Amino acid sequence: MMKRAETHPVLPEASRIAVVAGSGALPRDVVRTLVKSGHRPIVIAIEGEADWLNGENVAGFDLWPAPAERLALFLPKLQRAGVTHLVLAGGVSRRPPILKVRLGWDVFRALPKLVAAYAKGDDGLLRAVIAHIEAKGIRVLGAHEIAPELLAPEGIMTRSKPKASDRRDLQAAYAAARMIGALDIGQAAIAVGGRAVALEGIEGTAGLLERMRGMRNHGRLAGKSRGALVKCVKPEQEERADMPTIGPETIRAAHDAGLAGVGVEAGRSLILDYAETVKLADELGLFLIGLNPEADDDR
Repeated sequence: MMKRAETHPVLPEASRIAVVAGSGALPRDVVRTLVKSGHRPIVIAIEGEADWLNGENVAGFDLWPAPAERLALFLPKLQRAGVTHLVLAGGVSRRPPILKVRLGWDVFRALPKLVAAYAKGDDGLLRAVIAHIEAKGIRVLGAHEIAPELLAPEGIMTRSKPKASDRRDLQAAYAAARMIGALDIGQAAIAVGGRAVALEGIEGTAGLLERMRGMRNHGRLAGKSRGALVKCVKPEQEERADMPTIGPETIRAAHDAGLAGVGVEAGRSLILDYAETVKLADELGLFLIGLNPEADDDR
């Protein structure tokens, strides 16, 4: 099994860090890394999303619960608290009704820019939000800058290795994922038999894999086995938010969908619960590989 060096964030001791925490294991890992490295972060936990807090030891950080519709009101509070860095981590499955969203005066003044950015897609909106936050003197960091050990390494991480046919699937899925990424649609694609058969939409990777599971008996796929899922960054991706992420649930869902393995872009994707993810892939007989598009052979 590939081993990765333990790394820790390098931040000035006087840094005051806040984490806007949504769902999933990513915000948990970011917060734990910060606490372990001697920081006491402010955790703005989005209500109804930050389920990872259940059973978590909160003694090492300051917890600020926040309804999603009131997140915009927290920026002045962060400034008053002396926050120097902010991390956006985790998913948000529920978007609050627009009429319930509360905006501070500074956000209201920036609304025309934010609306224009939203028209350009999710990535455009993320860029505009980050620019607005940094204009207030708070530097936005990516989760991978806090917990770089989560970044996918290059090469094969499992006992199982991709066959020649799997390599063709990886190439086809990667090309398709980059294509939909350029359109700001999604980050993942599945290929079977050397051609893309399913693309990620608004349902996310979990929904994509569930859809693939139901497609196994489709006329064009009936009798075909194996296949590969690939996740990669969008060509114009704001990597400080929404970086491609997989974990044990992805591996299990890929297995249930009949796939032979999973590929992620090395150094630009996150693997949560790395040891558990690799162990599960080994148990299920799937390969897991960190892809380097610039290399001819990903070992």
